Amino acid sequence: MARITVEDCLAQIGNENRFILIHLAVARIKQHRKGQEFLVKGKNKEIVMTLREIAAGKVTFENIRELKRLYKEKLAAEREEQRLLDSEAAALANGATA
Repeated sequence: MARITVEDCLAQIGNENRFILIHLAVARIKQHRKGQEFLVKGKNKEIVMTLREIAAGKVTFENIRELKRLYKEKLAAEREEQRLLDSEAAALANGATA
């Protein structure tokens, strides 16, 4: 896989300010540490994977909050599905012992 450079990321976000790039990368890394999956394939460390996401145009200032919202919705749906499965299992267990 080709090497990722800061210049690749800056070209993608359309800003020559490296400080702004750092803010975007930190926000995305925080999302990864809370469980969000990477949007690009690879086996690098999380900072490199995050920079790859930015360079690929998959993470931008415009969509960083949307990615967080979508992840929260996915977690809520998974929790609801698990709650339903647990209640069905409890109902079956109660019916089997009655």
